[in-house]
Amino acid sequence: MSKSRWWESAVFYQIYPRSFLDSNGDGEGDLAGITSRLSHVSDLGADAIWLSPFYTSPNHDGGYDVADPRDVDPRHGTLADAKILFDTAHQLGLKILVDVVPNHFSDEHVWFKAALKSPKGSPERARFHFLDGKTPTTPPNNWISLFGGSAWTQVDDGQWYLHLFDSSQPDLNWESEDIKTDFEKTLRFWIDLGADGFRIDVAHGLVKENITQDHYDPQGLSNALRLDVEMSAEARGKLLASVPFFDRDGVHEIYRHWRTIFDSYDREIMAVAEAWVHPPERATLYVRPDELQQVFNFDLLVARFDDREIFDCIDRTLTLIGGVGANPTWALSNHDTPRLVSRMGEKQARAMALFTYGLPGAAYIFQGQELGLPDADLLDSDRQDPAFFRTNGVQKGRDGARIPLPWKGENSPFGFTTGKPWLPIPQEWATKTFEKQSGDGSSSLEMYRELLKFRKGLNPTTSLSRTVDNLTWTERPNGSGLIAYKRGNTEIILNTSDSAIELERTGEIVFSSELSAVNSAQSASSDNSTSRKIVLSPLTAIWVVG
Repeated sequence: MSKSRWWESAVFYQIYPRSFLDSNGDGEGDLAGITSRLSHVSDLGADAIWLSPFYTSPNHDGGYDVADPRDVDPRHGTLADAKILFDTAHQLGLKILVDVVPNHFSDEHVWFKAALKSPKGSPERARFHFLDGKTPTTPPNNWISLFGGSAWTQVDDGQWYLHLFDSSQPDLNWESEDIKTDFEKTLRFWIDLGADGFRIDVAHGLVKENITQDHYDPQGLSNALRLDVEMSAEARGKLLASVPFFDRDGVHEIYRHWRTIFDSYDREIMAVAEAWVHPPERATLYVRPDELQQVFNFDLLVARFDDREIFDCIDRTLTLIGGVGANPTWALSNHDTPRLVSRMGEKQARAMALFTYGLPGAAYIFQGQELGLPDADLLDSDRQDPAFFRTNGVQKGRDGARIPLPWKGENSPFGFTTGKPWLPIPQEWATKTFEKQSGDGSSSLEMYRELLKFRKGLNPTTSLSRTVDNLTWTERPNGSGLIAYKRGNTEIILNTSDSAIELERTGEIVFSSELSAVNSAQSASSDNSTSRKIVLSPLTAIWVVG
């Protein structure tokens, strides 16, 4: 077996900078605030942090509309602050992933401003997708923005430019050598500053095909990536496969080149692709030996709390990713999706975390997930997501999952800021603050702390190694709601049903999502290791060793 690389079984903690901690009272989180609380991430048991964009941006789309990818937006601090953050993280043993956004720039980027001032057919316009319309008033095709409305906006001279997202985010044309060269500069800039890797935004979207042809989708193209729409995995997959601007084969040439950049350094540099693809086999193309190291597995991000669905997601991922010699990734929520508690329920969320984070591969945790935070209900007047405005409120957007974190105190904004938070923090989160949960053995925070300790390995014979080959399913879906797998002498069992299930097992229950990890382990230690009956409560997961 080859030597394990740091990222293969790492726990990545995603930080959305605007919502983590505000150090200067302006109501928005910043890099200095993150630095001041890195010990929380380290104490939690994470191995790395993934920083969502903190670059210069007009912030029309939460920082993913980048105006300068090699500088820090003043609302978040300075490059000096970034260097301090990186150095502090490394001193705590944490690796750093930064977001790179290669699908589009902000319309305030100097190149797009130059393109608007330049004539048709100019090199400046060739960096983007500028085309003439079908008619003077009709765009080049009928493509729909993922945020609603047309994917084309007309400029003063009559041409149209493509934007798969907001009109303030013009798509880049990766046939331009300028784009390729500029992104190599960006990658090297952040690696040289200390970054250990990258999360690649819209990694599947860089290459477009048949750009002048209309696309017909009877289900509605605008639903293709809407995670707030109830849609089966099969239906969503068919939509993804039908979209002419996603997952084109040409993206792989880009990532093969990026891999040569990563490999040119004398330390392990990695990247994980945000790639919504269908069929699932397409995801394996992104993690071939000469491309990227990881691709996000989004199946569990949209799965229901159902034994068959969870089993199928996990088993398929292990088979496909393991089949190409790569390591899987597991994520249950992020800044673009409903929070786990809101999607499944509080008890189910705890059980799902216990079951998922025992799996081989890398784990991703979105800030606040460890606190058991739900999505927050917002007044429409408080919303800022461009999807809300472009759809006239039909899509509520992602703001509910991006509420700032509650740290301490009894009253909102709970120590996040001394000013007015950019999104209101619900007063009912007074029971969910970091301060309130810390030391409470029954809290979500303490469960996550103990979970990540167990995940690193109970002892040498039960360590959770990186290989996918040491997982055996001990319980497959059979209509009871029960599924279970074993790694070494550790069995992880999940009851997705509303009824208790009686099991017979040899060994000790060392961890339960129903009880605190500490109390569960202590109560189990008095048991002997002979075969005995276990009553597994509804909507609960346990770890059994022996």
